Amino acid sequence: MGKSVLTNVRCFAVGVDLTGVSNKIELSSEAEVKKTTNYGSNGWDEVIGGIASAEISGEGQWEAGDTTKVDDASWLQLGGIGPWSISANNAAAVGSLAYFTSAMRADYKLFDAVGEVAPWTGSAKSTWPLVRGQFAHPPGTARTATGTGTALQVGAVTAGKRMYAALHVLSVAGTATPTITGRVESSVDNTFAAPTTRLTFAAATAVGGQALRTDGTAITDTWWRIAWTISGTTPSFLFAASLGIQ
Repeated sequence: MGKSVLTNVRCFAVGVDLTGVSNKIELSSEAEVKKTTNYGSNGWDEVIGGIASAEISGEGQWEAGDTTKVDDASWLQLGGIGPWSISANNAAAVGSLAYFTSAMRADYKLFDAVGEVAPWTGSAKSTWPLVRGQFAHPPGTARTATGTGTALQVGAVTAGKRMYAALHVLSVAGTATPTITGRVESSVDNTFAAPTTRLTFAAATAVGGQALRTDGTAITDTWWRIAWTISGTTPSFLFAASLGIQ
């Protein structure tokens, strides 16, 4: 990806796609600077990294009315923790760059002077590492039956590292309690002839989000994908998912 003008950044905040109501999304990360300067430092500071953190902030146009709107979601999520995934000006296409974390909705501000388009601003603070990974499922493809996603060569997970995954359920339709249960599978190659389930999300019946990670054990498989089981009468789900190793 070369130089670009920001025209299509996507932000998925737990179970809400903020694309149509945001005009500014910022992502930052930092580590505390801890001085280790000593008499052997030759007159120069020496430092090591301390506690790391990430923050997502955004602003845009206020809307309210149901849980897919920024106001309803912000009130419900304030103080709550869930997954946030940010695209890199790529419309969240499968295999494209994704930055994601589990974060706490930290603040929310709304409204302005008379005559202005009603605005919102807000931010979320990370509770997990910020992961640089890939989108594993596109937000605009409705799923109505059990299936599997595109195979992605994300890579092997070395000991001490983890596979992180975020699932954003953006809309739910159907009768008789439509339910989706997502999972993360790995394989030695892109055929997925004998896939291994590495992570399983809780069954979801409503808009929302979940974040999971493996336990730090090494995984030699290099191919990964999202898979899902859907039940209910005439079910239909829109969801986005991201995967990455950190």
